[in-house]
Amino acid sequence: MVDATPSEPLSGAEPAAEPAQAAETADAPPTKPHDAFQHARDKALVERAIGGDVDAFNEIVLLYQDYLFALVVRVVHDRDSAADAVQEALFSCYRNLDRFRGDSFRSWLTRIALNAATDVLRYRKRRPADPYPEWEDDSWQPPAGDEASPERRTMRRQTVKALTDALAEITSDQRTAIVLYDVDGFDYQEIADITGVSLGTVKSRIHRGRLALRALLENRMELFRG
Repeated sequence: MVDATPSEPLSGAEPAAEPAQAAETADAPPTKPHDAFQHARDKALVERAIGGDVDAFNEIVLLYQDYLFALVVRVVHDRDSAADAVQEALFSCYRNLDRFRGDSFRSWLTRIALNAATDVLRYRKRRPADPYPEWEDDSWQPPAGDEASPERRTMRRQTVKALTDALAEITSDQRTAIVLYDVDGFDYQEIADITGVSLGTVKSRIHRGRLALRALLENRMELFRG
């Protein structure tokens, strides 16, 4: 089993989990030097993994599992559920590598992880649990320098918690679109491809989500100034 929180490679045995929904649509070709390098690296690793090189897939896991965990935990707001979703996504990826047809492996893998996160949210609706636990881990934020004062660190934690609580209040579709756009840097078309909706729907979700966040954070805006 893959532990999605620390960066540990996958074992040599083929996982037994059934695949989640894996899309096969092609993505736009990379246009930036970094994107081109990432594409070439990922393509080579995928080809080696399809050929039976388990070390190549282990490298894919090490490259992407922390990114996937940071993405999914913002969607499901529970670290254990996020770890399970990432594990399922990586198993699905392993079993469906030969179905990868797009130019952006990162987008393809992101789509699989979001499908797994959606399954977690659906299960939660069917089996109501306790309210979202307080998520105090702000490790996904850029680390503060040594010169940061205790007051600044406290303010940053309060800001993270306020934003996290607000994100938990908007719809999951809006939350996913905002995280993909504002945090992970995907453009509108990439988000449309990842989530399987139209470009207009993506723009609408981001716009409506931001309006909802603004209303929820109206009394906490001092945290986001300066």
